[in-house]
Amino acid sequence: MALLSLLDVYVSFGGPPVLDHLNLQIEEGERVCLLGRNGAGKTTLMRIAAGESAPDTGTVTIPDGVCIARLTQEIPESLPGNVRDIVTSGLRTDDHSEDWEKDLRVDDLIARLGLPEDREFNDLSGGLKRRCLLAKALAAKPGLLLLDEPTNHMDLDSILWMEEFLLEQKIPLLFVTHDRAFLRRMANRIIELDRGKLASWSCDYDTYLVRKEELFVAEERQRAAFDKKLGQEEAWSRRSPGARRTKSNARMEALVKMRAQRGALRSVAGSAKMEISEAERSGVRVVEAEEIAFAYPGGTPLIREFSLVLNRGDKVGLIGPNGAGKTTLVKMLLGQLAPTSGVLKFGTKMEVIYFDQMREQIDDDKTVAENLAGDSDTVTVQGRSRHVISYLQDFLFDPTRARSKAKVLSGGERNRLLLARLFTKPANVLVLDEPTNDLDAETLDVLEDILVDYAGTLIMVSHDRAFLDNVVTSTLVFEGNGVVTEHAGGYTDWRNELARVAVAKRTAAIGTIAKTAVAKSAASAQPGAKLNNKERKELETLPGKIEQLEAEQAQITVQLGDPEIYKDGGTKAAALQKRLHAAEAEHSDALARWMDLDARKDA
Repeated sequence: MALLSLLDVYVSFGGPPVLDHLNLQIEEGERVCLLGRNGAGKTTLMRIAAGESAPDTGTVTIPDGVCIARLTQEIPESLPGNVRDIVTSGLRTDDHSEDWEKDLRVDDLIARLGLPEDREFNDLSGGLKRRCLLAKALAAKPGLLLLDEPTNHMDLDSILWMEEFLLEQKIPLLFVTHDRAFLRRMANRIIELDRGKLASWSCDYDTYLVRKEELFVAEERQRAAFDKKLGQEEAWSRRSPGARRTKSNARMEALVKMRAQRGALRSVAGSAKMEISEAERSGVRVVEAEEIAFAYPGGTPLIREFSLVLNRGDKVGLIGPNGAGKTTLVKMLLGQLAPTSGVLKFGTKMEVIYFDQMREQIDDDKTVAENLAGDSDTVTVQGRSRHVISYLQDFLFDPTRARSKAKVLSGGERNRLLLARLFTKPANVLVLDEPTNDLDAETLDVLEDILVDYAGTLIMVSHDRAFLDNVVTSTLVFEGNGVVTEHAGGYTDWRNELARVAVAKRTAAIGTIAKTAVAKSAASAQPGAKLNNKERKELETLPGKIEQLEAEQAQITVQLGDPEIYKDGGTKAAALQKRLHAAEAEHSDALARWMDLDARKDA
């Protein structure tokens, strides 16, 4: 059964149509990801699907009994009431369940989402606010859940928890996200909004990227052929044909139609062209921390005995829960905050620019161009003078948008504006706090490329797993209780390292158990029980079998840390878990058997 049907939906705000007679149908069991450039109309489509606004023309059909709930991209600045009040407000008025059932549902959601029910909503962190709003949406028992950038402002643990929760609940989804790891794990269908049209891709994200590139090449080839034909016809028309008047008139009419068709074509939006203004190189040693710690007066330590050597060209990512102290550590590494104990040593010639998570450096009452250059018409980038409008076009702002007030910008546009502003300033130390929020996939790719090629030092706070994997050379992980550990590589490297350590510990524990069992067996065994030929052969083959089982356990543990295997709803992960338990049992038995035979071989 279709949970939502959009038929011939059209929306325009005075310019080219945002939604151009598009059709969409979402069935039960589908988890559909909506992709599109910033400003393409994704949020407009989500609002129409949720019934919050109506299209100019077209029909929206929602079957009777199907409830659609939506988690918005923006977190309200202020909501009265505590967590329980907010979650309870999500209950439907047409829900005829008993009061005790409703109370039980609210209690269950608060417990499962780990929410402090008596805390005021306005006192919560950004991540907890988003969890609270998700609980409010789930309280309505929706048949279809709409999520607009659900991972924004959420820490990594919360994102992983949300993935597991949504997959476990099997709630049909229509969601917008910039988080490619979240997309890869959650989506079983991808739809893309491009120049008002909607295309559907029944494949995984990586296959979509390949097919999308093939489609783009074919479209460019077709457009080049059309332009060539149009040029030929224009040249013919200027020669003023006179013979065979009827045929000439028909050809002129066809030319008029081609001109109209060409005028109606909307070009693909180009990619952003970012470049960072690099300052004179800093010293080789940027900062060295020796056993530093920090605690606010009367509070528990946020950082305990942390040491780090940060050299020129290092690219460091910070991972940890909201409120763990990531921003505090960054401020200490930049010399903006003094540690309560330990020693910090700073290098020379440091030029730092800081990208703040809340985008507070943007003045909403000024235009986009004024936010960038004030009253000036030019900016200086890499020592070259650029006109403000031309430079903003590199960041995908057309001239009209460049003269608009900043308060009308979408989240992705605000992000691009702040990047455009910061990248005009020469720097050799770049600090980015959640730079990926709200950016579309194409802009993310461009930002990744310039950060990988950046010759300066990068310190980045991010919960975007794919972005960390592609950019950073090492990762600082906030383990809790003020402990911060350093790991080589990105997020996946850290998870694989954890998996290897877990396998080693599990193998050691199994070995201890097996040794105890063998000791008991040997103590009770009759003396002089010699090995027969079959047992001698078994003793020779058991070490290879044990080694093979240990390798299989390590491989399965690494696979379970890969988000890709959860795309089918957890079926493959469940099979791997089952095999892992079986391999552990086989390993324990084989180890016990080997130790038993080894103890008897000289009898």
